[in-house]
Amino acid sequence: MASGRILVVDDEPDIRTTVKEILEDEGYQVAVAADAAAAREARTQSRPDVILLDIWMPETDGISLLREWSQAGALTTPVIMMSGHGTVETAVEATRLGAYDFVEKPISLAKLLLTIDRAREASRLKRENEGLREQLALPLEPIGASKAMAALRAQLDKLAQHDTSILIQGEAGTGKESLARWLHARSLRQGGPFVAVAAGGVPREHLAAALFGSEDANGVQPGLIEQANGGTLFLDEVAELDAELQQRLSSVLERRALVRSGGAGSVPLDLRVIAATAQNLETLVKAGAFREELYYLINIVPLSVPPLRQRLEDVPELLRTFADFFAHRDKLPYRVFPVAVQNRLRNHDWPGNVRELRNLVQRLLIMGNGDEVTIEEVEAALGKGVVAPPPRPVAADSPAAAIDFNLPLREAREQFERAYLLRQLQDAGGSVGKLAKMVGMERTHLYRKLRDLGVDVKSSGKEE
Repeated sequence: MASGRILVVDDEPDIRTTVKEILEDEGYQVAVAADAAAAREARTQSRPDVILLDIWMPETDGISLLREWSQAGALTTPVIMMSGHGTVETAVEATRLGAYDFVEKPISLAKLLLTIDRAREASRLKRENEGLREQLALPLEPIGASKAMAALRAQLDKLAQHDTSILIQGEAGTGKESLARWLHARSLRQGGPFVAVAAGGVPREHLAAALFGSEDANGVQPGLIEQANGGTLFLDEVAELDAELQQRLSSVLERRALVRSGGAGSVPLDLRVIAATAQNLETLVKAGAFREELYYLINIVPLSVPPLRQRLEDVPELLRTFADFFAHRDKLPYRVFPVAVQNRLRNHDWPGNVRELRNLVQRLLIMGNGDEVTIEEVEAALGKGVVAPPPRPVAADSPAAAIDFNLPLREAREQFERAYLLRQLQDAGGSVGKLAKMVGMERTHLYRKLRDLGVDVKSSGKEE
């Protein structure tokens, strides 16, 4: 059975009823309109996948209505024109205005269904082509043979066949959007749109209109949520939404309908929500910084993405994958990462996770010479190739003076890290923000490291 939304616009009641019944028998959701005014309203409310538009109607004819939509830049839906008295000139004019096709009355059922199928497929391909650049930002396939990635892939395979909401949690740079796109591409909604919303990437004063759309005397501007109808909505860094938008989003997801800014009627929604965050939403909920009802709406199935430092055995495969990717996409010379280089990079902490590794590979392919990447290039790219300043003298009461060199390596390393970070925190005046820049670590990871090492930031000074 087919699925999708069709709007039938025709002033003849018998034709509207007959076409509606036929399409509903085929599994479509069908809305009808008897004139241009009703068509405008129905198109705004139902967001159809295809519009069947009669040419000869009273007051405003179909060609005039098609021209209105085309000139307003609102012709985002395939339009199939219908007429019992069509001429070549009429068909040419409709095509010039953006109509997908033209069917004659009396309507052939087989031709109508075939034309609708082709219109929907053409629309799907157009959306895919428009989003191709974003989809090629990096490989979508979860890469790595580690136990952590094997477990993640098993979860993804199960979730791809379900339509439930998912909350992807993981540090910045772990590839949460790529995983969301991978899920969408293997889901039952793969033919629908994938719309990514970066809460922190839109100015706060414009975010409500960008998300929920708007209506005014000049027409309708569908928002990002509405544009995801029939597909997947990816909410990146959902914790960045303010309290008012969290409340409004909760209402939309609960009711599966939204009201545009300035609008009166509601727009029904049929979409899957995948949210992502690098923050601990449960902690934010307990602190009153994130709405509890929204948390439970998006966290039906939690998915945790491990940081790269917890799956360092995947580094060699990631290096090869990104080297091959950039060589093909950007026409860069392919370079080999020898075993010594792979081992060096397996010992890197990767505070920027997979994003840092990807950027490193791209830089080495652009800036390097020769078929093989060298250790010296890697050290320079990681910022380790500069001459270190002479060591500062260690005071007797300094934390560094308390290191016990008789300890096992792991315990000695932890002791050193604690002493090192305490000393740097002193130099940073107690500011964790400055400390993160000084030691080259992402702040979330740094907070975790300080907590694991028993460093009380509050007693050491200010946190910003």
